[in-house]
Amino acid sequence: MSNIVAIVGRPNVGKSTLFNRLLQKREAIVDSVSGVTRDRHYGKSDWNGRDFTVIDTGGYIEGSDDVFEGEIRKQVELAIQEATVIIFVVDNQVGVTSMDKRVALLLHQKTNKPVFLVVNKVDSNKNRMDAVEFYELGFSEYYTISAIQGSGTGDLLDAIVEKFPEEKHQDPFDGLPKITIAGRPNAGKSTFTNALLGEERNIVTDIAGTTRDSIETLYNKFGHEFVLIDTAGMRKKSKVEEDLEFYAVMRAIRAIEDSDVVILMIDAERGVESQDMKIFNLAQKNRKGIVILINKWDLVEKETNTMRDMEKMIKQKISPFTDVPILFISALSKQRIHKTVEVVMEVYQNRSKRIKTSQLNEWLLPLVKTSPPPAVKGKYIKIKYITQLPTKTPQFALFCNLPQYVRDPYKRFVENKLREKFNFSGVPIQIYFRKK
Repeated sequence: MSNIVAIVGRPNVGKSTLFNRLLQKREAIVDSVSGVTRDRHYGKSDWNGRDFTVIDTGGYIEGSDDVFEGEIRKQVELAIQEATVIIFVVDNQVGVTSMDKRVALLLHQKTNKPVFLVVNKVDSNKNRMDAVEFYELGFSEYYTISAIQGSGTGDLLDAIVEKFPEEKHQDPFDGLPKITIAGRPNAGKSTFTNALLGEERNIVTDIAGTTRDSIETLYNKFGHEFVLIDTAGMRKKSKVEEDLEFYAVMRAIRAIEDSDVVILMIDAERGVESQDMKIFNLAQKNRKGIVILINKWDLVEKETNTMRDMEKMIKQKISPFTDVPILFISALSKQRIHKTVEVVMEVYQNRSKRIKTSQLNEWLLPLVKTSPPPAVKGKYIKIKYITQLPTKTPQFALFCNLPQYVRDPYKRFVENKLREKFNFSGVPIQIYFRKK
């Protein structure tokens, strides 16, 4: 299961700097998703072989103390609900403030999860002793760091990963495909789930460590068997919009990371919005299979090319990864529901597809003969060999004499040709050029 580390605290204590510092601990970082609301950021990192997601809850709007306190309370409460570990950041140069005390009180009252009090901006041994006053906040220990310099963050991370639960989760559905339904509130996720499962819906088990509303349900009909991860139960629109979006993305991160294929549900009447793109990008960066469902299609006024135009618009938004199935459905009237299952299972098979090396090279040789890479600085790139790497998702290595001169447009060309030949619809694939 995904471990989530949430960084909380009042403004200007260095939360975002610490966030960036934690992500720099990994060479290949999943792009952080920014701009959800007020520049909140989500990124992926690891330490001592343990993967985790980092969430920066910073960027509050300045206002009166009352508004400020209410804003921080919402953020901390949401972090408490979703996080595995909470980092509470304070500023050594300013000392204990009334806002720090209110956040500390909330953490003491609302959670039994591990909370790490982190005293930031301790840039030298001279001011290290100043941090003693933070014992006033009621925590048994604290960690002194300089997020901007990086000092002390290694010891902090050592302590944090020790608090992650041991990965001994006994999955009752081990080995079955896991399909997550994600999307904005009121896009029709719950209606779709009920339509798919019908009266035989049976909630088998809560997923350990996730929110109370995320459940795994076994689907076993019409020759298909898989686990449906339902992310329904997000807050209603009557709640504060920022709460809703922040909560939705936190839930989507956890559900997407635990899935094989993500069904992105889009409301046809509202179209593709920024929240949809963030979920799509999360799935793509985590190399999950993706199927896009345009729900409530029966409510849209249609002209001759309405469906074609909307599909074209969606592919422009998700470019360059456009080889994604897009289905127009009505969950309420069950229109194309069973077609969705067939497409999802096809994407699942595509994601685990293995192509023999001999087949790949039979395909490659005519391709590079008719469409070789462009010469760079008078040097000709000669591609000799291709193989699929032994990874869980489709990744391919092409061996050549000058891999450093292969440009992105040619990589995309090779990827598109691979897709045409071997059908990787709905699945992100990666192409590497290596020295022969």
